[in-house]
Amino acid sequence: METRMLVDLVEELLSGPRPLPVVRTGNPVLRQPAMSYEGQLGAELLARLVEAMKESMRAAPGVGLAAPQIGVPLRLAVIEDPVELPPELRGTRPEMPAEVRHIRGRVPLPFRVLVNPLYEPVGERRAAFFEGCLSVPGLQAVVARPERVRLRGEDETGRSFDEEFTGWPARIVQHETDHLDGTLYLDRAELRSLATHEAVAEHWQQPTPADAALALGFPLPELRLER
Repeated sequence: METRMLVDLVEELLSGPRPLPVVRTGNPVLRQPAMSYEGQLGAELLARLVEAMKESMRAAPGVGLAAPQIGVPLRLAVIEDPVELPPELRGTRPEMPAEVRHIRGRVPLPFRVLVNPLYEPVGERRAAFFEGCLSVPGLQAVVARPERVRLRGEDETGRSFDEEFTGWPARIVQHETDHLDGTLYLDRAELRSLATHEAVAEHWQQPTPADAALALGFPLPELRLER
């Protein structure tokens, strides 16, 4: 896509309703590798887009949002996981039990912007847990992912980073970076584990999906099967 067309697309998007609507699976933009960000939008328009993405991610609510999920084919994503619901939302939706958070390695992840991110596994350990996506609403499935990854890229100011992530933050950055390659979590999932949010809450809210694997008949990696 030419720079002018990209700028026009973003300007039109930002002039529309807020929060920005999330693109659902079946839209071609979710299945195409996104373009590298090379300054096409300029600092002011990029800042506006990032702010709109943050707003949409929080409104969903989610822990990450990639630019293709709002119809923008750029290698850009935002992530944030406060872990606990803010006071105004407590009691309005179920919260993850502390034991589940501990086993999953879910710890607070401050808001940040990922530009042109790339990840690679660190070590051979893998962890399998139920995972969902704002672009595939209402469903979750078990995905086995590297437990630790090295993530390289830039922030919104162009500053490079090279960091390691582990536990749930590692899963978040893998999920969002996959979006930039046209990959959905379902492509990596055990499809026999596919379940609605309600079914997961009713049957499979255990710290690990070991019971679900036995009952639904799908394999798990050798690690993280403690009950």
